[in-house]
Amino acid sequence: MEIDSIECVSSSDGMEDEEIASSMAPHHPHHQQYNSSAKPHAKIAGIGPTSVHELLECPVCTNSMYPPIHQCHNGHTLCSTCKTRVHNRCPTCRQELGDIRCLALEKVAESLELPCKFYSLGCPEIFPYYSKLKHETGCNFRPYNCPYAGSECSVTGDIPQLVTHLRDDHKVDMHTGCTFNHRYVKSNPREVENATWMLTVFHCFGQYFCLHFEAFQLGMAPVYMAFLRFMGDENEARNYTYSLEVGANGRKLIWEGTPRSVRDSHRKVRDSHDGLIIQRNMALFFSGGDRKELKLRVTGRIWKEQQNPDAGVCIPNLCT
Repeated sequence: MEIDSIECVSSSDGMEDEEIASSMAPHHPHHQQYNSSAKPHAKIAGIGPTSVHELLECPVCTNSMYPPIHQCHNGHTLCSTCKTRVHNRCPTCRQELGDIRCLALEKVAESLELPCKFYSLGCPEIFPYYSKLKHETGCNFRPYNCPYAGSECSVTGDIPQLVTHLRDDHKVDMHTGCTFNHRYVKSNPREVENATWMLTVFHCFGQYFCLHFEAFQLGMAPVYMAFLRFMGDENEARNYTYSLEVGANGRKLIWEGTPRSVRDSHRKVRDSHDGLIIQRNMALFFSGGDRKELKLRVTGRIWKEQQNPDAGVCIPNLCT
């Protein structure tokens, strides 16, 4: 699906509308991994932290091994996941692995307490060896996935790293301010294919927000959808509210809600219809004219709910 033109304005800056040419061809930047987590240390009597980690490190995937831990007849160990990957052959001596468990090493693992693998990113928690994995899957300090929706991107990192990545690799527009004004123009609105893209990233209240706008099929009917995601965790996202508005010819649609965290995938937010949805007939009505060209202007703003300590209620803090 081709976008003929998109106008992107951060109205808090007093800018005039500017035409931005865009193509729906997916952009594939060089995949990279922003990973600042270091090897966790563990201590056990008589054994240094480095040697303990080396004992429990799978030689194939280099991840920490969890029961069942397998070994060959010569005592070389590896994790159960990699046992199938190496076709039951020891990666060290090439002997057949069989079904020998390394019970001694499993008991060593039981006695360990390890820091979260994201401790270098700020997590202070320490866990018994067997409960560490469960925590790490939901750790608030774990890296974020790239929120760009126009292509499959494997980059992860903290928020400042991802903001730089979005700007430099995906060429996403960056704007400062909490109000916005976008125009979407399509010369042939009857040709609607599933298409996703991010229009811009906004910086306000010291945080970053991703504005998405897309066209897709909802059942048999083509629709357009706009929604906002917060670049941070869900608990922080609840502190903010945003509104989106589209209309013309004496009619308008208004959406108001809490931005979803980028922890929720773009597809999850879209499929839950958590945003401003515009049916094609209504979109053409808003466009006016002979209904042969789509012209949608989406405006919106972001504000922060602040607790009033005297009255015990939340009051909006509007960005100026």
